[in-house]
Amino acid sequence: MRYLLLYNTKKNKLTFEIKKYIIKSFFTMKNQKLTLLIILSFVLLNCKAQSIQAPDVSPLNVAYLPDNYAHDWSKHEKAIMKVYYSQPKKNDRKIFGSLVPYGKVWRTGANESVEIKVYQDLTLGGKQLPAGTYTLYSIPNEKEWVIIINSVLDHWGAYSYDQAKDVIRVTVPSTTVSETTESFSIRFNESSGNKAVMRLAWDQTLVEVPISY
Repeated sequence: MRYLLLYNTKKNKLTFEIKKYIIKSFFTMKNQKLTLLIILSFVLLNCKAQSIQAPDVSPLNVAYLPDNYAHDWSKHEKAIMKVYYSQPKKNDRKIFGSLVPYGKVWRTGANESVEIKVYQDLTLGGKQLPAGTYTLYSIPNEKEWVIIINSVLDHWGAYSYDQAKDVIRVTVPSTTVSETTESFSIRFNESSGNKAVMRLAWDQTLVEVPISY
């Protein structure tokens, strides 16, 4: 009887230890799987985060004629022009005659060349411009700029600019102003009689291109 009890006690202890080991092993495996899952999720999220580009330092902007068309238009109004352009910053640099050299074709902003959509036939700088979609380049100089409307779309910068594809070129005055514009800007200002000006401003330089429609 004593030996039987001793046997049962050892047997129960052994069974308990086996169950304890199984449970411990189960949770250890479970923890390992959970840890592996967490690590895998972290790696995937990190890879995904690395595949998303940071915001552009020269963000894309849109200018409309009329200026309020995109956010506060009336039913009787219609768009005349729309310009997509990028806005580089001055960042304490000398812009024209330095960062942007005089006498050379410039993309007029940053990144892709400026895209300009003309919704109806009009005159730009006194020259006829048919309705259509174009690129806008410029040649800055100290006292005047050449504004170029070109027919080739979707080019990066002015590296592939082809003068043979110009639609019109107009020359307009360049003015030095007291107020500094930190980010390159294009904006339309309307006047009476279906007239407006397209203003290009950066640093302390302002260029105005007259428009009639």
